Amino acid sequence: MLDEILSYAPAFLLIAVRALAMVETAPLLSSDAIPQVAKISLAGFAAYAAFPTALVSGWNIEPYGLTFVLLVIGEAIIGIIIGFFMTIIFSAFSTAGQFFSLQMGFGASETFDPLAQIENPLMGQYLNLVAMLTFITLGGFRELFLGGFWRSLQTISVYSLIDGREPVVSMLVGGLSRLFLDAMIISMPILGTLFLTSLSTGLISKAAPQINILTEGFPISITVAFVLILATMPFMVEAFSRVIDDGFRSLETLFIRIGDQIGGAA
Repeated sequence: MLDEILSYAPAFLLIAVRALAMVETAPLLSSDAIPQVAKISLAGFAAYAAFPTALVSGWNIEPYGLTFVLLVIGEAIIGIIIGFFMTIIFSAFSTAGQFFSLQMGFGASETFDPLAQIENPLMGQYLNLVAMLTFITLGGFRELFLGGFWRSLQTISVYSLIDGREPVVSMLVGGLSRLFLDAMIISMPILGTLFLTSLSTGLISKAAPQINILTEGFPISITVAFVLILATMPFMVEAFSRVIDDGFRSLETLFIRIGDQIGGAA
């Protein structure tokens, strides 16, 4: 095995670059809390594991030249596309929490998200943590490396990516559109109930002006929201699982479309 890697060292480098680019942009793995040495080691191990099944024998690669540099850049772009698409899918969970954090009374409370490297509302960070646990429970890393990285080696190359760029663009645009749709579906039960709660407290303030609605409204909204989150958590986890599975299926569909498009053109 080591002799084959040395014989096809340029091809192995291209595979490792794709794996490293995916690791650097994929959810959970892209966190700064993970040492860079560990990310490079994981990418090298993934390339080593996938190398025997990759069709590297037919690659005529000149290791020194402008063409090889462009191939390295192209492989990095493929890895970034895979990781970035899964990051888009993951962003739906924190976006869902942002939708009802303000109505809940936690609009001003933000925490640092180590994955996205941004300030995230408290409920968005909470749903993000639940999504992480769901991702791990579903075997998300296995699907990411088998259904994402390993499958991409079988179907996508830099040349096929250039010829099949239309499915990639449509997938990314569709992923952005589905992000807000999934976030709205996840947050709608809590968001709708909080709207009714705000409407009810407004009517009470009109009926009984002596009640300080600013003092009483926030505890009521927070209590109702927490009770709803507790009651709907099993359904939320099921929705998280569906969103993650749909993301992996979209990646596999993309690979199939690119392969069929290249095969039809040939």
